Amino acid sequence: MTTSDVTASTVSASNVTGGPVVTLPTAFGRFTTQAWTDEVTGVEHLSLSAAGRGQENGNGHAGGPAPLVRLHSECLTGDVFSSFRCDCGEQLEQALQLVADQGGTVLYLRGQEGRGIGLANKIRAYALQDTGADTVEANEQLGLPVDSRDYQAAAAILHQLGLQSIRLLSNNPEKRDNLRLHGIEVTAMEPSEVPARAENQRYLQTKRDRLNHRLPLLEDHRLQQS
Repeated sequence: MTTSDVTASTVSASNVTGGPVVTLPTAFGRFTTQAWTDEVTGVEHLSLSAAGRGQENGNGHAGGPAPLVRLHSECLTGDVFSSFRCDCGEQLEQALQLVADQGGTVLYLRGQEGRGIGLANKIRAYALQDTGADTVEANEQLGLPVDSRDYQAAAAILHQLGLQSIRLLSNNPEKRDNLRLHGIEVTAMEPSEVPARAENQRYLQTKRDRLNHRLPLLEDHRLQQS
């Protein structure tokens, strides 16, 4: 780790405050859960950690692979209402299952709806997509950033959880690069790809072609039936 990385991680670690640690039983397994408050923005986040089946802790064994970590941006329509316009809800379920099985942490990052534009603006962007714009063009037509998310708070939480070296469950290299700027070593990127649907195929193609997401199986997937 470089001096600049150490500085970045020190700054990041002071920006979040963790609450009490509780056990959260779910359909995917039992998680150790903690709420976190970003002292700069006031936004609250949630970490869900699991030891993995038959493992002693969620941080991996000494000499073994780095723990699996998913940074999941809040998506009310996908996560709660199972919208087929995106792949978010299915990615969250996949992440919870993988972390329950392998051990690691899911960080649920609130305040990142619509890649940071908010719920109301995301619905406005959907209206533009219904008239032909893709997900990037819709944000641009609204005069909004294509992706305004920042992962400094996520990195700060990881530091406080003792997760300075991770395997990142993501298709988005921008997340990896941003975490590295804040002193988190990403040893590998594990794919978080789920089968495309007719309703989200163009959205996924746009993420691949215009946002540099790694979706190698997109064309090979047989479309799921809604």
